[in-house]
Amino acid sequence: MSLQGLITEIGVDARASAKVLRAASREKKDMALKTMARLLSHRKQEIIQANSEDVKRAQHAGLSQAMIDRLTVTETVIDAMVQGLEEVAALPDPVGEITKMWKRPNGLMVGKMRIPLGVIGFIYESRPNVTVDAAGLCLKSGNAVILRGGSEAINSNIALASILAQALEDAALPQKAVQVVPSTDREAVRLLLRMENYIDLVIPRGGEGLIRFVAENSRIPVLKHYKGVCHIYVDKAADLEMARQICFNAKVQRPGVCNAMETLLVHRAVASRFLPPMYERLKGAGVELRGCPKTLEILTDVAQATEQDWYAEYLDLVLAVKIVSSLDEAIEHIDKYGSNHTEAIVTNDYLRAHRFLAEVDSSVVLVNASTRFNDGGQLGLGAEIGINTSKLHAFGPMGLEELTTTKFVVFGSGQTRN
Repeated sequence: MSLQGLITEIGVDARASAKVLRAASREKKDMALKTMARLLSHRKQEIIQANSEDVKRAQHAGLSQAMIDRLTVTETVIDAMVQGLEEVAALPDPVGEITKMWKRPNGLMVGKMRIPLGVIGFIYESRPNVTVDAAGLCLKSGNAVILRGGSEAINSNIALASILAQALEDAALPQKAVQVVPSTDREAVRLLLRMENYIDLVIPRGGEGLIRFVAENSRIPVLKHYKGVCHIYVDKAADLEMARQICFNAKVQRPGVCNAMETLLVHRAVASRFLPPMYERLKGAGVELRGCPKTLEILTDVAQATEQDWYAEYLDLVLAVKIVSSLDEAIEHIDKYGSNHTEAIVTNDYLRAHRFLAEVDSSVVLVNASTRFNDGGQLGLGAEIGINTSKLHAFGPMGLEELTTTKFVVFGSGQTRN
């Protein structure tokens, strides 16, 4: 079969499966999720063997150790997949929920019902565990999913897809509700992105290059975020010790993720008291600072930031620092250089905190907390398929509810329109 024929067949099967899933009961979906978890546990060695082939190929190809670490599946990684599926099974089912209901003057009862989106195209890199995470979330929310992972994880993903398909069959649900594209040809991605008759939404997850490629080539709506240039603003009314704890966590706890702080903004009234102890603590953790001219007057051995540093998503132990004269200047800086991802203010001033919440245009805005909390699990969604910074139709971490939409439902008693 040609690649075009293969991708079309996958789309047709996914659309047919989505029709079944949208009417599936919670009990049946949860049974499938629990069966997936059980089979993953029982077939660990099969998964690890398939993954070892991917790891050997990655090592031969000269991939970085960081990439190989993300690619490697261990028993501990599989245990985490199992736990994730069990947690999703325990979450409330959003499908069928009536979110609003109101009565019209003519007696009609009008409401909004939550429904699945249909077929999700999920395009991602490296981590095979993402295959299971995405499959579980899409299944619970009543969506069929087409998974196209990175070529470096093809054997791992095919092995996982086989196990997930078996679980679906055991639960009397369509095996094709979860499909992995079994091709490493990049043209397969281009073909998927043209299948607007079969796929309702595309979600890319990976580096900025991948996401831009998907966004530029898709005929289908795309939920995306290009990068996370996240800021913390330390206000003049901040508890400075609390601010140091928050900033240290946001930069150091896991620097290579999209919700790590990349730029620190400090009010000039507290900069001379806040920055020297903050610098010593960050330097002790191996963080390199790049500061504005006013910062360099206080921290004389810090490198000067360039214009590009304010746009940078370092994903590393590097931090840009700017001293600002006001909350207005902090917000203006975020508006210019931010990526609509995550911003935080540290302050004990109620009015300034609420101004920051109202005026900063990002998917998650925090008061007196680390940017690292922009995560579906941390925010109580149970799990997430990704973080969207493009606003339509969801903004921020995407859990089960964000993988649905709503339709109007109307209850009458014989009304006709005049």
